[in-house]
Amino acid sequence: MNVRACDLLRTLLIAGGFLIAPLLANAEIVSTDQLVAKSSADAERAKIQAFVDRANAAGQLHALGVKSLDAQTRISALSDEEVHELAARIDSLPAGGGVAGFTDQQVIIVLLLLILVVILVTA
Repeated sequence: MNVRACDLLRTLLIAGGFLIAPLLANAEIVSTDQLVAKSSADAERAKIQAFVDRANAAGQLHALGVKSLDAQTRISALSDEEVHELAARIDSLPAGGGVAGFTDQQVIIVLLLLILVVILVTA
C-alpha cells in the first residue's frame, strides 16, 4: 500500500472512532437516595443469603425439597421490597430461641419451681 492510502485509512478510522464513541458512553445523575437504597438492598440480600446458607436453615430447606441452588436463584429474583420485608422478618427472629417454644423467663420460672419441688420432697 502506498502512503496516501494508509493516511486515508488512518483518518477514516479515527473519524469513525469519534463518531462511535458518543454512542457507547452513557452517564446520568444518580441521587444519594438511589445509591443508599441500592446498597441497603444489596446488604439485605447478602443477609438473607447468609441466613439461608446456615446449616439449620439449609437443612430445613432441604427437608422441604428446596435445593440450595434454587434458593439462591429465588433470592436473586426477589424485588427490593421483598428483600427488605424478608430481612426485617429475619431481624425480628429470636436470637437463640427458647426451649420448646418457651421464652427464657418462662424456662427460668419452671426451673425454679422444679427446684422448689425437689427441695420440698427431699426435706
